[in-house]
Amino acid sequence: MTLQEKAGQLSIFSDGTRQVPKMQINPEAGPPVEGNLAQRVREGRLIGVFNGLGAAGARAIQRIAVEESRMKIPLIFGADVLHGLYTVFPIPLGESASFDPQLAERTARAAAIESTANGLHWTFAPMVDICRDQRWGRVAEGSGEDTYLGSVLAAARVRGFQGKSLTDEDSLLACPKHFVAYGAAMGGMDYNSVEMSEQTLHEVYLPPFKAAFDAGALSTMSSFNDINGVPMSANRKLMTELLREHWKFRGMVVSDYTADMELVAHGVAKDDREATKLAILAGIDISMQSDFYNQYLPDLVTSGELALAVVDESVRRVLRTKYLLGLFDNPYRSLNPEVERRNTMTPELRAVARQSGRASIVLLKNEDNLLPLPKSGRKIALIGPFGADTLNLAGPWAPFASLDNVVSVEQGMRAALADKSLLTVVQGSLIEKPLDGGVDAAVAAAKTADVVVLAIGEGQNMSGEAQSRTQIIVPEPQQRLAEAVATVGKPIVVLLRNGRALALEGAVRHAQAIVTTWFLGTETGNAIADVLFGDYSPSGRLPVSFPQDSGQQPYFYNRRTTGRPQVDAKPAYKARYREVSNEALYPFGHGLTYSRFTYEPPQLDTQTLPWNGTLTVTARITNSGQREAEEVAQLYIRDRVASMTRPIRELKGFQKIRLAPGASAEVRFTLTRQELAFYNQQMEFVAEPGEFEVWIAPSATTGISRRFVLAST
Repeated sequence: MTLQEKAGQLSIFSDGTRQVPKMQINPEAGPPVEGNLAQRVREGRLIGVFNGLGAAGARAIQRIAVEESRMKIPLIFGADVLHGLYTVFPIPLGESASFDPQLAERTARAAAIESTANGLHWTFAPMVDICRDQRWGRVAEGSGEDTYLGSVLAAARVRGFQGKSLTDEDSLLACPKHFVAYGAAMGGMDYNSVEMSEQTLHEVYLPPFKAAFDAGALSTMSSFNDINGVPMSANRKLMTELLREHWKFRGMVVSDYTADMELVAHGVAKDDREATKLAILAGIDISMQSDFYNQYLPDLVTSGELALAVVDESVRRVLRTKYLLGLFDNPYRSLNPEVERRNTMTPELRAVARQSGRASIVLLKNEDNLLPLPKSGRKIALIGPFGADTLNLAGPWAPFASLDNVVSVEQGMRAALADKSLLTVVQGSLIEKPLDGGVDAAVAAAKTADVVVLAIGEGQNMSGEAQSRTQIIVPEPQQRLAEAVATVGKPIVVLLRNGRALALEGAVRHAQAIVTTWFLGTETGNAIADVLFGDYSPSGRLPVSFPQDSGQQPYFYNRRTTGRPQVDAKPAYKARYREVSNEALYPFGHGLTYSRFTYEPPQLDTQTLPWNGTLTVTARITNSGQREAEEVAQLYIRDRVASMTRPIRELKGFQKIRLAPGASAEVRFTLTRQELAFYNQQMEFVAEPGEFEVWIAPSATTGISRRFVLAST
């Protein structure tokens, strides 16, 4: 291969020649390839293209690559498929609320089937960034604030995307992102700097990536941020020394969109040429969109500034990945128009969307058992901008969503009601602006109704990339709508549309029932109606803590204790704010069902965990309610005394069980010293002998603990 051909195998561009996203998802940057894509392919100046769809179009481009280019190297076709292609599943944060890795694997598998049918080989997903600050808009794309939950779901989604074999026609190469600590941007402001200890990096932010790679992911994407002053696109310590030398990762690393270009703005490269050199030396194999590698790598090598071996190694990683995908044996893999027609927006895909949608819903509050609502006999006023809306169902990062086939809340409710005339729908307000006469119409509708269903929250453009918020609250016009409707005095069910945890206020906070519905995708209305009318008992649990106030951010349940914790009602000289206690309004792991579960205190098979042994923790859980339901039993630990301050609780396991009324089941967890280990001051991953607490509980702030001792060697 010539140097220019090698540089081409390390360059990828947005595809403007086929079906493209219906919205702008990236800034204008890099060279447009629409007019000269065929020539670029003939010259071998790109590894492939991304965010274009269509099997026939991809097949035509691939034909040029394998028949008309000198090296005959097949292209790879990628796209941002985070939670579905045309058929859209819940945003990953919402799906994480299911606490169901099998479901996460199933939706990723479904997305892979539809995506590969439409000419794709590679998805830039899953997003596995841990986020402890709900101001950051991209929390919607991940699994929330907990490392254990995030790691389990990262592995499940990789397995789902990639399937049984990478060479299968419906296997979609996974790309865990954004490596690393992107979710820790200061102030929750997207693209911002990250200041972080080595211990926190290794304990909190790196494990989901390791879990994804252990599950077989063969690519990853670098993040935009710097860590302690070193931008990730120039961070050799993490992308080469840790990722490749220590973890033995053999896949390829792609930059995020123009992240190599941004090294100049970061102030670590004086010009584009130096940015290119820093990026490839750090471990960035593929430059996305900037075209820097095509422009500068050949001259950097011929001038002696960059060893040819560095370029060759990156090219080997790319070619090896293409080989493992079966593209050299079958370059037209996943490029069959007939399969595209057969596997797009199918009833089977929609069934998965509905199942995952209802499993993602979290019932936060249900005073006087207001829910479920009856399907007849009560007049319902559906009020709010999301009642009839179909434009804000898919959520952020669903750029190919088929909006002609989505189900609104109104449609789902009408389909479920025995008497359709019992439902009145009033918009009341726009998402971020008042609506002339809207509040008056809403109040009038509430007065004639028996119950109000208030569909309010965030628009989908308020979450996702570049959508950080200083105030994580319901937009003011909608809050005013809620306050006005509340004065009528009718029971209110709040349906929250949200891409992050929100700080609930006033009438929204004090509504009789609050349901977190996230962005549920194609089957939104049907999934919500299933829960609202009791066909499905809600089973979701919060993967993020809902704060009392926006000013508590960053907030997360597994924070470390301080020397002055608030352990009683006396606030003076304690670790808290003047306005609110240092507690969540709704904690991590919280979620109600339409039944009631009773936990017996956990039992230990031994009071001492041997250094090389195991300890079994069990608890009996009883459905003491009147209907069958699912419960998520959560295992937490706490290190009572250690050489470094430790979290007040840490999730180490969970089990989802279904019980009939009156039935009981025993949940069982096994602990070893591995689950008790942490990184000490010397950055050694160690477990320290001593006393620990353990809970089996329905949330991160409830339950009865038991104590045990880890014995010394």
